[in-house]
Amino acid sequence: MCGIIGRIGEGNSVSYVIEGLKRLEYRGYDSAGIAVVSGEEIIQCKAQGNISYLEEKIDNIKPIGNLCIGHTRWATHGKPNEKNAHPHSSYDGMFTIVHNGIIENSSKLFNDIIGNRDVLKSQTDTEVIAHLLSRYYSGKPLDTIAKVTKILEGSFALGIICKDFPDTLFCTAKASPLVVARGKKGCFIASDSGVLSGFADRYLSVSDGEIAAIRSGEITVFDSCLNILEKKSYLIDSNYTDDGKQGYEHYMMLEIKQQGKAVKDTLSSIIENNDIFFEKVKLTEEYIRNGLKSIVFIACGSAYHAGMVGKNVVESLCGINSSAEIASEFRYSKALVDSSTLAVFISQSGETADTLAALRVAKEKGAKTLSIVNVKESAIAKESQSVIYTLAGREVSVATTKANSAQLAVIYALAIYIAEKRGVISSGKASDYKKELLSLPKKIDETVSNTEESAKEMAKLLYNQQDIYFIGRQNSYAVSLEASLKMKEISYIHSEAYAAGELKHGTISLIEQGTVVIAIAHNSEVLQKTLSNIAEVKARGAKTILITDNKKIEKNGEIDEIIRVDTTLKEFSPSLLVLPMQLVSYYTAKLRGCDIDKPKNLAKSVTVE
Repeated sequence: MCGIIGRIGEGNSVSYVIEGLKRLEYRGYDSAGIAVVSGEEIIQCKAQGNISYLEEKIDNIKPIGNLCIGHTRWATHGKPNEKNAHPHSSYDGMFTIVHNGIIENSSKLFNDIIGNRDVLKSQTDTEVIAHLLSRYYSGKPLDTIAKVTKILEGSFALGIICKDFPDTLFCTAKASPLVVARGKKGCFIASDSGVLSGFADRYLSVSDGEIAAIRSGEITVFDSCLNILEKKSYLIDSNYTDDGKQGYEHYMMLEIKQQGKAVKDTLSSIIENNDIFFEKVKLTEEYIRNGLKSIVFIACGSAYHAGMVGKNVVESLCGINSSAEIASEFRYSKALVDSSTLAVFISQSGETADTLAALRVAKEKGAKTLSIVNVKESAIAKESQSVIYTLAGREVSVATTKANSAQLAVIYALAIYIAEKRGVISSGKASDYKKELLSLPKKIDETVSNTEESAKEMAKLLYNQQDIYFIGRQNSYAVSLEASLKMKEISYIHSEAYAAGELKHGTISLIEQGTVVIAIAHNSEVLQKTLSNIAEVKARGAKTILITDNKKIEKNGEIDEIIRVDTTLKEFSPSLLVLPMQLVSYYTAKLRGCDIDKPKNLAKSVTVE
């Protein structure tokens, strides 16, 4: 989950690396550091905390050099302090490296090959790689890197400086994203192609086992046997550039307000003249009608909650057996999928490690694979047989909002598309669904606007709570899970979500006088069941709040507060019901003084297991 970047070229590389680190900070902000080749020296500068603390130190020492590597850290091995911040150097100073990933056999390698623990300066697995490079150094960096990487177990993307070759930046990768690029502003390596927007126009991906040697103006990529490769280049997404907070205090609020546009842009790319088309979906009509027997949605976190909605919508519209699986569990399961299964992988970054690993498992089993991602040419997109891009733009806040809304919109469109192709719904019914789907962006904007003041007031009731419980049924249960996640990840209040019908099977024992229970209920055949569950917790002293699209329900002796959202089809209701809880979580966290855009212990892109 860490981010690495490096630059070699004319002029001072430090400013480019610092800018790149700011763009990569979504991958972790426990600490940051750089290493600069300055004359015959390699100068390092590290700081605990976010990039601003590193900038202060750099301003004091003002390092200058045309070769620089940088790192922003999400701690895995070792505490999030300056000692464990990257870069790390070998015992003799020959190699200095930055690393994203986890080396699973680092302790064994150190004990078997290095042995002398007095050389260790950190608690990280990364430092062991630097020592191994020096231990096996033959005067030929490429040979050395190839030898060392073959004995490393786990995942890594490495940026490497060798003191004997101050004019060359080396890099290599295995099971971690890494790109290289040459542009008018120099040659670069990075964990994410998007961070290079404005620095270069095109990039190359460094695949597993490959090694790149980069000199000013020249990039050479080798395979694991050091044969030179010809690599395909990809266009860098120019939409990645950060336009700032645009007057908002936090990126999260800006992104909440951008959800209507994100959904509109996404739908505009897949619906034209009332027809749904997926440019990069390679599913024949014959397969959809006769070969497709089940659909499984596989994802992590908020994307998994979108997949839960997908399961319900697919079963409702398409009449196909469907399920939603957590990627980290699916990858280690029996994975009972085959060619009659469409496996749909959802990821904002397209780099989520567990989701990528699950994709590879599904492919091995023969399933058809389709990804829903927000980053073009990301690893998950490239390894999927089919891909649908969400057009949410860059999402800076760790807590996802607009990317998740765009994912839901794609899922709805996919379900309508499959249902129509299978003849489960008539063309007239499909047209009605599409019309309502296209109305969602406006309804999203209106719901955000209409519920913001109520959300502020609700936050005043919640910000000093120790526990908050969410309940819901069907799609509203999926929304409850997402609402609970938003609350705990940015406000740090303990919250849980439960299927409302499960309350009587143990969970209701947690309810006591004053406990806050938030029920999310869409207007459907199960609405009255949820209202009964509200009555049950109210009878045990709960403070009850209802989020609903029903216009008739009023506050009464069982419901203390209500927030209403706009109405839509029950299949699409999650897109509106989730919005007030995004706002409530935001204002609750604000009242608690939390770092809303960068919650503690989290990172935006989870690229380690």
